[in-house]
Amino acid sequence: MKIVHVTTEDISGGAARAANRLHTGLRNMGHESSMFVANRRSKDPHVTAFDASMDWASRIRRRIRREQVTRDFARYAASRPAGFEIFSDDRSEFGGDVVKHLPPCDVLNLHWIARFVDYEAFFSAAPTRTPVVWRIADMNPITGGCHVDEGCGRFLTGCGACPQLGSNQADDLSSQVWRRKQKTFGGVDARRLHLVALNRWMKGNLANHPFLQKFPVTIIPNGVDTNMFAPRDRQFARDILGLPQDATILLFIAVMAEMPYKGFPMLAQALAGLSDVKNLCVVSVGIGKPELGTPIPHVHLGYVTDDRVLVLAYNAADVFVVPSLYDNSPNTVLEAMACGVPVVAFETGGVPDMVQHGVTGLLAPRHDVPRLRASIKELLAETTKREVMGRKSREVALQEYTLPLQTSRYAGLYESML
Repeated sequence: MKIVHVTTEDISGGAARAANRLHTGLRNMGHESSMFVANRRSKDPHVTAFDASMDWASRIRRRIRREQVTRDFARYAASRPAGFEIFSDDRSEFGGDVVKHLPPCDVLNLHWIARFVDYEAFFSAAPTRTPVVWRIADMNPITGGCHVDEGCGRFLTGCGACPQLGSNQADDLSSQVWRRKQKTFGGVDARRLHLVALNRWMKGNLANHPFLQKFPVTIIPNGVDTNMFAPRDRQFARDILGLPQDATILLFIAVMAEMPYKGFPMLAQALAGLSDVKNLCVVSVGIGKPELGTPIPHVHLGYVTDDRVLVLAYNAADVFVVPSLYDNSPNTVLEAMACGVPVVAFETGGVPDMVQHGVTGLLAPRHDVPRLRASIKELLAETTKREVMGRKSREVALQEYTLPLQTSRYAGLYESML
């Protein structure tokens, strides 16, 4: 079976890494899987970078589209509040050029396609006999432009007056994007497109969505390489990373560590009440060092893309904390579990599907800082409980989140559509 994965990035960011893992798993199963991407950063020979047409007419059309999208968004440059995720239009400067360059295949699998794939051009020009599977990596496909709606909920009623644009107008850019998506998907046969949700929370969003509820949805969680992400020697991991051997280490990982919705300010508030915990050390990973604001030692490892280094970071930790206020299904949770590290997290998005409260970690209600603090303190204080939860986390990862299991689920879905 020949599968082409269409995604903006091949390995940069959590969504891209998840797509790449699926692609690799399918090849390991013997399928002819390839990736078609806007930005190729790996050396994988089965990843093809989109090469835009350079004839005069194509270049002019691309410039016109780019300027139009830029101009529409520029109106909100002054009003858009700081601290939000990116906001992505349904249009792309590449228009139908992406479809023209698609490699031939039996199945197209879309992933995170923002700023690469033009919705209307893709679904109107892609081969109608080729089934399309779309792994919904974040909220952008269902909203008027945001990737994390932060509880807004307007995507269920047409968007408009978008808080992430700083807009109070009903017919703003978010409403226009939403309506264009509605028109596009209104013209797509329900038998042609199959949506993949990573968890029950996203499936619920899709099932209640005004213009996406007609499409079938299957839950297929992301997988993790349990051979790479596995328990290792803690002393060795700390030695390599230069971390104190006698510390109790709390680990936080986020690509954009300073984004408010990732919850580090909430974690900092929780830690402000844990100054009495002996030898506590916070280790963070991501772009930009978040401010802890307490005397607790804080080591920032920077942005890490090498899985081998990430494995060391997980294995150096006693507890992995995910204080995200809004999230889909963070790869980091699965990676920590596979390494045998218990997780403390807010109960949000797809996290409760992964973290079994009281079994593989502890969950606190979203925004409940005292409960988050108490959960962290409980695991830091009870070594035996921490170790039991760590072993159970590894067990669950091996039972439910291996790459072969994820890959076989996708292969079964593809075959059912052919």
